[in-house]
Amino acid sequence: MAASADAKIRGTESFIGVMSEVWQRPSLAGLEIAWRWLVGVIVLFLGGIAFGGYGAEFGVDATALRGASVFQPVAAIDGLHAAATSLLVWALPMLRWLVPMAVMLWLLGAALGRTLVLRRLDTTLQPRRISMLVLGALRAGLLATMWGLWAWGVGVAVRISITGPAARQVEPSIVLFCAMLIVGTLAIYVLWAAVSWPLYLAPLLAMQLGLGPGGALKAAFRSGAVRGKLVEINMVMNIVRIALIVLAMVFSASPLPFSSVETQTFLNCWWGGVGLVYLGMSDYFHVVRSAAYLSLWRAYNFPDSGRTRGD
Repeated sequence: MAASADAKIRGTESFIGVMSEVWQRPSLAGLEIAWRWLVGVIVLFLGGIAFGGYGAEFGVDATALRGASVFQPVAAIDGLHAAATSLLVWALPMLRWLVPMAVMLWLLGAALGRTLVLRRLDTTLQPRRISMLVLGALRAGLLATMWGLWAWGVGVAVRISITGPAARQVEPSIVLFCAMLIVGTLAIYVLWAAVSWPLYLAPLLAMQLGLGPGGALKAAFRSGAVRGKLVEINMVMNIVRIALIVLAMVFSASPLPFSSVETQTFLNCWWGGVGLVYLGMSDYFHVVRSAAYLSLWRAYNFPDSGRTRGD
């Protein structure tokens, strides 16, 4: 039966079908947006409280940043490093308590919010909030590791293409830096797609099968032939995310040719609107991924169960 399913089902084909189904049920994306933006507003409010009383003491010298130029990459890197260091020294006392609180709020909000979204997607799923919390923490830890790896790669690219050649009295290469940055970022996206799929599938299996976090992870790793389809969906999600970023950049830049006749207020509202649309579409695709994962897993393990059930 698994071989037959493998012959008939492709991850991308099921993904497109699920996209249409989720689009026809706007309450799913609405719930996802609601819990994510609610947590975000709370974190921003706490950040405003944390940093609001320190604005007068903020003394980062931005002169070097204003004069930064790609034609003087070493000076630009030095200015950026100096500004980032002074900013970190200023912000560290607040970040020590704000970051742990923000992480805990996000994990708790995700455990409750994703449970609501998935139960809305399919009412037969069982609430497993503790499992969702633990698995969400593991996924956040893996994501932080990927961000750390990306930051390390940026540092390596700077040393190889800019500061290293400058120390040897050789002309730095901005082209090489950009190429390394683009290739390295795409490599991180591919790595994330290849290793993160169990932490997206495990919460769904915890609610589908009534499992704890350990049992859900074991079930995810034992998913068999469907594993390749899940990685394929992860790759598609990364491509979609890159496309959304590119579209957001294009729409953000579209009013710039008319900046001489537009007010700064209009530009700020335009950029804010583009940012909100980007976040909303990103949240929609998070729901699509969960629905596609659940649909594929059921197709391989319960081929007669049909698609997800809800509204």
